Amino acid sequence: MTRKDRVINALNHKESDIVPYHMDFTMQEFDIVSAYLNDNNFEDKLKLHLQYCQYWGWPTELKDKQEHFKDEFGVVWNRTGADKDIGVVDIPKIYEPNINLWEEPILDENRLRKEYQEIINSKNDKFKFAGIGFSMFERAWSLCGMENILIYMISEQDFTHKLLDKICDYNCKIINIANEYDFDGFYFGDDWGQQKGLIMGPVLWKKFIKPRMKKMYDLVKKNNRFVFQHSCGDIQEIFPDLIEIGLNCYQTFQPEIYNIENIKLKFGNDLTFWGGISTQQLLPYATPEKVKNETLRIMNIMSKNGGYIAAPTHAIPSDVPPENILAMLEAFNTKI
Repeated sequence: MTRKDRVINALNHKESDIVPYHMDFTMQEFDIVSAYLNDNNFEDKLKLHLQYCQYWGWPTELKDKQEHFKDEFGVVWNRTGADKDIGVVDIPKIYEPNINLWEEPILDENRLRKEYQEIINSKNDKFKFAGIGFSMFERAWSLCGMENILIYMISEQDFTHKLLDKICDYNCKIINIANEYDFDGFYFGDDWGQQKGLIMGPVLWKKFIKPRMKKMYDLVKKNNRFVFQHSCGDIQEIFPDLIEIGLNCYQTFQPEIYNIENIKLKFGNDLTFWGGISTQQLLPYATPEKVKNETLRIMNIMSKNGGYIAAPTHAIPSDVPPENILAMLEAFNTKI
């Protein structure tokens, strides 16, 4: 059975010989594990099941040894703090609710197509997909500021609708290009949750975010491809809405937030879950034996009748010992 077959089985709620699995690394953790294993190509030997690339809005101007950069949307990001992969917004681009401040980026289509073609041409049996990070709410707050866009959802609703439509239309251009390639699915990254509940609440999510996500999901589904959605935090109150508009797989699935047994029972026939192995509590602090046993426990619960891709809940951060990664990998390769 190929790795792609295992993922498709999971998405179709069927079991396989082993549970499909994946892991991503922050840049800092990648360097730590590379040094520990004395192998800069260690990731190629992990037999991971997924291969994908995300469009985030590429840097157009780098400063200060890449610690500050401006993206294609005109937003300046600061990576001098703990987050070396993305960073935080220095200065909002849209400083007042005026849609004329929106400037649509000129998409570097050649670069996008090159990235897509490299994945398609890679000689492996992985499940392959494209994606967009900061795909809706995150793009809006990166442009306006988090507090501002939440205020605008209440006090400047006409502007908010117009801005989200502009973001959605731009994203649809990317999806249309991806649809020309033989991908297996498409991934949307957009954090909506906090440790308990939605950042903007379900009413505003349904009003502003849901219709745009449906439009983008429909464009992916037009080619019979699977839809993946990433959101950190607690978004269970909108799982029925996401199922309604066509979501196949939800990532990331945090055991600190969700009662995994209840969520599997309630939504496991409709959603595949990707994640479940805690980068918040388990991987940084437990012993390798505890990591292996807890990973196996979660896999046993979540993989019943398929519907599960085993993975850490986020890209593995730099406080995770390499020994714990190897213990998790050993569990991943155990037949459940």
